[in-house]
Amino acid sequence: MSRSGTASSEIQSLPQAAVDEVMKFLVGNEETTKKIMACIMASGHVLLQDFPGTGKTFLAKILSSVLGLSYSRIQFTPDLLPSDIIGTKVWQPNTGKFTVVKGPLFANLILADEINRAPPKTQAALLEAMEERQATIEGETIPLPSPFIVIATQNPIEFEGTYPLPEAQLDRFMIMTSLGYPDDDIEVLKRRISWQKEDPSREASKIMDGDSIESIRDHLESQITVSDEILQYIALFAKCRRDGRILAGPSPRAIVSLFRMSRAMALVKGRDYVIPDDVKAVSAAVLAHRILLRQELLMEDMTAEKVLEEFTAKLPVPK
Repeated sequence: MSRSGTASSEIQSLPQAAVDEVMKFLVGNEETTKKIMACIMASGHVLLQDFPGTGKTFLAKILSSVLGLSYSRIQFTPDLLPSDIIGTKVWQPNTGKFTVVKGPLFANLILADEINRAPPKTQAALLEAMEERQATIEGETIPLPSPFIVIATQNPIEFEGTYPLPEAQLDRFMIMTSLGYPDDDIEVLKRRISWQKEDPSREASKIMDGDSIESIRDHLESQITVSDEILQYIALFAKCRRDGRILAGPSPRAIVSLFRMSRAMALVKGRDYVIPDDVKAVSAAVLAHRILLRQELLMEDMTAEKVLEEFTAKLPVPK
């Protein structure tokens, strides 16, 4: 499907169609799936913080099939080196030259599994790729495939032997969210019985491809309307920096990400204009991981999500 040949009405329907296809395999979590789909359409990266066995890897594989993207899974471990993910140059005796051997990073959709288990140097190797969509291998800069999407995971309960992501790298993720446990485990078992294979990800129908995703991203920039009132509403979220409970608030990049996600969420829900509910739906996923609370609040089990919820409830909502 070419970018120029994709009709506007078809573009409008593709994200929801992709969500519907994913939900044929994933039990529950439709709202989270919509946020992840919106993030991908908005050219962002996703950080999934969840317990083991909740379907993070499964979701990434299903998404790659539904979106028609090449897929690569990288298991982050304490001994993982930057060259293990980016690639290296290898001497070829028959030609007398070094040739580039690309690493697993050169795919459309990357699952960076347990990203906080790798040392900071390896984590930092993702920074250029996530922001610039390119990788440098021994001085040679090589563009990454387009689109390029990183879905990283981390376990919220096992911290021994881990390296917490620094704020600069957390800020590279447009959203942080979680799948949580399904509400209906019986449905999980029924679907497992109905699958023809151990891994059903290849059974998912292809709804998009790289060209159609790029068309949707163009459509977001040019066709999704954001009124001045909604822009002012989004900008109000920056005022949470003045909240006495917050040590460091969201950066300007975070507020821009909130704008981009709100616009993409409107598209996923089939509209060509943004409403306040779109902003509310994604605000915690976009901003919470970019907020540092004062230490005494952490001692009281207060979370950034709770602070944001209370802050959002006080904001005047445009009509």
